[in-house]
Amino acid sequence: MNGLLEVFLLSLLPTFEGRYAIVYGIGRGYSLSGTLIMASLGVLLLSLTLPLLLHLIDWVMLKLEDTPLGKFAELYLKYVERVRRKAHPYVEKWGFLGLIVFVAIPLPGTGVWTGSLAAYIFGMEKRKTIPALIIGGLLSILITLIPSLGLVKII
Repeated sequence: MNGLLEVFLLSLLPTFEGRYAIVYGIGRGYSLSGTLIMASLGVLLLSLTLPLLLHLIDWVMLKLEDTPLGKFAELYLKYVERVRRKAHPYVEKWGFLGLIVFVAIPLPGTGVWTGSLAAYIFGMEKRKTIPALIIGGLLSILITLIPSLGLVKII
């Protein structure tokens, strides 16, 4: 069970998320069903909590700006600006569907973390954000799962 816990914890990490946790679990030889369930649970947990917590993270970062942790806050604010530029064409123009596509693309700098931040930045309603994050996150797992299964069969 420790291995599946690793998959779950990895699925919570920014940029790694469920899409790479599934590859890790398959590569380590964990059961496909257990790996899939744990990676999916990570996507669900992130999709349900991040849209509710981002305003608190912003508040904390703004409070940290004039403290010794100001550099950390500055890094976060730069990340927010990068997300704004990267996600703008998807979220601003296409809304719900654009957010799904943005989250589903299994590349660094996309995913549930970045997608939830993009939805927050662009003021997307939580009732639209959460389903888009779940659908996009699960699609991302599927997109990385298929080639991963092929690699396992080749090896």
